[in-house]
Amino acid sequence: MDEPFTGFGRRRGLLVRGASAAGLRTGRLVHGTGRRIRRATAAEGAGESGLAKLIELHALNSFGDMLITIALASTIFFSVPTGEARGRVALYLLITMAPFALLAPVIGPLLDRMPHGRRTAMAMSMLVRAVLAWTMAGTVADGGLALYPEALGVLVASKAYGVVRSVVVPRLLPQRLSLVKANSRVTLAGLLATGLAAGLGGLLHLIGPGWPLRGAFLVFVIGTLMAFHLPHEVDSAKGEQRAVLHADEECPALPDGITLLPEKATLRTVGPSVILALRAMATLRALVGFLVMFLAFLLREDPVGGLDPTVSLGIVALAAGTGNAFGSVLGSWLRTRGPEATVTVMLLLAALATGAAALWYGLPTVAVVAGAAGVAASLGKLALDALIQRDVPEAVRTSAFARSETLLQLAWVAGGAIGILLPLDGALGLSVAAGLVGLMLLWTVRALLRVGLRGPAAQPRVA
Repeated sequence: MDEPFTGFGRRRGLLVRGASAAGLRTGRLVHGTGRRIRRATAAEGAGESGLAKLIELHALNSFGDMLITIALASTIFFSVPTGEARGRVALYLLITMAPFALLAPVIGPLLDRMPHGRRTAMAMSMLVRAVLAWTMAGTVADGGLALYPEALGVLVASKAYGVVRSVVVPRLLPQRLSLVKANSRVTLAGLLATGLAAGLGGLLHLIGPGWPLRGAFLVFVIGTLMAFHLPHEVDSAKGEQRAVLHADEECPALPDGITLLPEKATLRTVGPSVILALRAMATLRALVGFLVMFLAFLLREDPVGGLDPTVSLGIVALAAGTGNAFGSVLGSWLRTRGPEATVTVMLLLAALATGAAALWYGLPTVAVVAGAAGVAASLGKLALDALIQRDVPEAVRTSAFARSETLLQLAWVAGGAIGILLPLDGALGLSVAAGLVGLMLLWTVRALLRVGLRGPAAQPRVA
């Protein structure tokens, strides 16, 4: 009579021991993975300088932003018919992007006036998004108008973080690491975190539309605490000056030809190479915004290749993410080799890919243009950062980073608005995009011939 119970007890003991062993192996795997990630982020002096902490903070920031994006997309885009969804997104752009277009130029100058509070600014951007994510969790299900001003607050806080992060990276730069490689490492960490958040956000959405936002709340609360653990060098403004966007004064030239910005200076005084790259990068960022909005609706309304709309969108999103990651890795390898030529070649790549997609519209060419736009935008941004480091005096370099980042955000908004307004015709939309990118390519080539190619400076310029 006791034998069945003895057998059951033996089997239960085996199951318990098996589960314990599996848990132990999983714990070791997670611990080992975390240790390898920490070792990778801290390599080449990044751990000693504090850059590793910024990389981890940026990964957390990207994770939380992706959770919010999934929650909004499921409400505004996927939960309603295409026509109504397009109207909702247009309304979203009008209510959120239009005020942001007015607020964005203020973000850079405002942050410029508080150089000693950059850790606080990053923490506040996290805390604001935590509060708004928790509030939106209660309103996201019905998709009412109350959702839009909350989304605007999230957008402004996110872009403010982006501006401060661009300013902070040079302050935490190790001696053994170039700015381009540091930025590529930060960007790659954000992309990896975004991919992980997409999977987790999808699972949370299955529980309920508000759960991705509750997850984002937790992420941003942790981010708020992490921001205060950044090194004190982040808040240092030693030797910095402000660069403003309007000026009536000439800039004095230093003996070695370096231009020093006066108290009132225009962003053009950073030099023709930086302006060349900034125009090109604004075009690439606008192309990304256009493709996000245009292809999202186009592939949902008219999926190519006879595939399910979700599958088509997933393939294009995967191509764009892969392109972004490849651009970051390639930028780390290229370092600062010929940044003017790099940004021009990226424009050429985007123009060729967009033109090919317009001529031979189909899933392969659409995936190619998404991947090419990802590579071009990622590598072009790294080239712009390299030019700012090379040509802008240290006294105003952080200010130049802040203003360039704000301009690029506005370019994305403009591209997204064009993508919403155009008819949902693949060949027509991509032809318009190819034409605009082609015109900017011609302008950039003309400017490049006038500026000429220069190698990387032997060392960053200082005032």
